[in-house]
Amino acid sequence: MTNSKNATVAAAATLATAFAAIGTFALSRRRTRKTSDSSRYHIPVELSSCQYYSQLQLAVELALEAGSNMAHHIEHKGTSSQKSQSDLGINTKSNDADFATAVDIANEKLIMEGIAAQFPTHEVIGEEAVGTGSIPPLTNDPTWICDPVDGTTNFAHGMPLTCVSIAYCEDGRPVLGVAFSPGTQELYIGIKGHGAFRNGRRIQSLARGETKSLSNAVVCYEFGYARSEASVDKMVGAVKRVLNHGCRSTRSTGCGVLDICYVATGRFDVVYTGIAEEGWKPWDYSAAMVIAEEAGCTIRSMIGAPGSDLFDEFDAAGMLVEGSQFDVYSSSMICGVNETVVEECRRVVLGL
Repeated sequence: MTNSKNATVAAAATLATAFAAIGTFALSRRRTRKTSDSSRYHIPVELSSCQYYSQLQLAVELALEAGSNMAHHIEHKGTSSQKSQSDLGINTKSNDADFATAVDIANEKLIMEGIAAQFPTHEVIGEEAVGTGSIPPLTNDPTWICDPVDGTTNFAHGMPLTCVSIAYCEDGRPVLGVAFSPGTQELYIGIKGHGAFRNGRRIQSLARGETKSLSNAVVCYEFGYARSEASVDKMVGAVKRVLNHGCRSTRSTGCGVLDICYVATGRFDVVYTGIAEEGWKPWDYSAAMVIAEEAGCTIRSMIGAPGSDLFDEFDAAGMLVEGSQFDVYSSSMICGVNETVVEECRRVVLGL
């Protein structure tokens, strides 16, 4: 009995030592990752004096932490070290194409609790909290809009084109946007009036002196969750008109936030949505909109709402009214590297 007891104690001691070693290794890895992240994903020094610096620091911290929650699945999907797909905790929303994972829920909780701890009086609008219900209106109160995992289908299937998106709004408009893609290891930052950045380097949609029209443009679109015959016909018809008109190529990534960020960096020339039921939501636009506009892009509604001070307005001929602004609650959007390609693509897509 004594020998058995001694063996048990020895085994427990061995396990304790092993767990301690694992804990030390994990802590070391976290510290190493944190040091590496702070180097790769530093906030540009020119933003240190902006009025939203404290909000920016928090948004970057939360985006990186939420992104780390996604990294393991992206890295191990399709390998012998992959966990069971059931571990993702997939919950269907409106249909099989519209769903959330346990990581979506955990990331949103992380972001909301982080904001509440530092800015307890601020409002927060999150995709998973809203679910299939009505989206709360964006008031003049300080408000955060977040998408804990944009491109959830990509994420669930282990594709790297997925990201965390966090925006901060004042006076009913987004003024700060942060998007982090753990799969591509890119952190995008945009602050109204202070520019846009990717991994600390300033970005711009077009190189100096570069021109762009639809004929030499890479056009991006997303089909989203629309599945009705009428919606599919509208979306396919729009792509057909673009191809018949002529463009360099078309793309569809499955991640709207990155689509807009890629326009901001000139990887795409124009992206549109809202032909049918595939229009996006405020959390798809808010952060990326700031990044794109600060990089020199034009972002507009595809179809305006005359009479509103916030939505883009169009005249009787379908031309954009100068000075009108894009509203993140719009069900349609087009964003391009310049106003010329935006208007040309919009008219072709709509068949005007």
